[in-house]
Amino acid sequence: MQFVEALKLRSKLFFLFMLITIGLVLVGVMGYLNINSMKKNLDSLYFGSLVPVTELNEILQIYHGSIANTIYKARNSEISSSQTSSEIESSILNIEILWRSYESHFKRDEELQYVQYTDLEIIATNDYFKKILDGLLAGRTIDDISMESFEKRVEHIHTTLNKLINYEVEVAQYERKNFLKVYESIIQNVGIILTMIIFGVLIISYYVFKSIQNDHTRLEITTKKLQRANKKLENVSYTDSLTSLHNRRYFNFIYDRELKRAKRTKSYITFMMLDIDFFKQYNDTYGHLEGDFALKSVSKVLRDSLKRPSDYVFRLGGEEFGVVLIDTDESNSARLAREICDAVRAREIKHESSKANEFLTISIGVVCCVADEALDEEILISRADEMLYKAKESGRNGYIITTNVSEATAQRTEKIGA
Repeated sequence: MQFVEALKLRSKLFFLFMLITIGLVLVGVMGYLNINSMKKNLDSLYFGSLVPVTELNEILQIYHGSIANTIYKARNSEISSSQTSSEIESSILNIEILWRSYESHFKRDEELQYVQYTDLEIIATNDYFKKILDGLLAGRTIDDISMESFEKRVEHIHTTLNKLINYEVEVAQYERKNFLKVYESIIQNVGIILTMIIFGVLIISYYVFKSIQNDHTRLEITTKKLQRANKKLENVSYTDSLTSLHNRRYFNFIYDRELKRAKRTKSYITFMMLDIDFFKQYNDTYGHLEGDFALKSVSKVLRDSLKRPSDYVFRLGGEEFGVVLIDTDESNSARLAREICDAVRAREIKHESSKANEFLTISIGVVCCVADEALDEEILISRADEMLYKAKESGRNGYIITTNVSEATAQRTEKIGA
């Protein structure tokens, strides 16, 4: 479960890491697209519109087209004198408007001189056409105009305006070339900056991710250590320090749990109460260190004799031990009690103060029955205590077993002879 939770945390961190990465890449792409759009707009300004060039071309078209065509039509008597005057006056007005508009645009210092020259030429040309207009209004005919002079004037202003148009185009191309250099430089710088930002954020994200992962790993390690420590503390709280058997506290827990389980399943439950014979005299004779050794020896016999997972051995206090057996009938319970008595005596621990045997022995009270709901929780303990007392009265070094938990009539006594 902890592994799954760790995977979930790492998946979330990795998702956040990828989300930041994708977000930064999208910011970079959007920035590039916006700058590229700006470049297209500027391109459109330089070459799509070219407003100054357009205005100059319109002026040129009026001179070379409208005015010239009007003069030629008048000479060929295709239009009247009044129409000719009106066309020329309208054309001159349009030229002056377009020229003022052109002059209003931004001009560089190096461009002003040529613009001023062109302005003088336009004024002179317009004055020329105004004189023609005044002559027509004074009653002169269009035939009085020198066509050679007219054509030279139109050709001259055409050449002048073409030079200015070419200049404007060259300036636009020059500016565009400079803009492209600046644009490429901006793109490069923005790309470098975005790359550095993305790389920096990725590094930071990686180390944050790594730090969180390390913290999580350390937390897992600490949690496992704490669990082991808690387990040790729990074992210590449930274990007798001298014999390493389960203590009285753990007996209370196991006894209650297994008795309830046996009641549910209507199965056998056996409780043995064991006591070392004449243990006080043994301590008085050999000392407490030897007494501790005797307790450890009996504990080892119990551990070696009762190895099933369902066999529980306890040191209840002093020289008193308890055994809880699950699913063990009367005959097997009796057999185990007999083997325990034999095994303790077989260790041949000298006990000169014993009236039961020359070696250390034990007495056992055994209760074995099929549990049901009517079985009282305290009866097994009290009946085992009664059987232990009877085993001691019978000369010790043996066991007494009963299957009757209500009366002490049905019982079997076995004393192990010396």
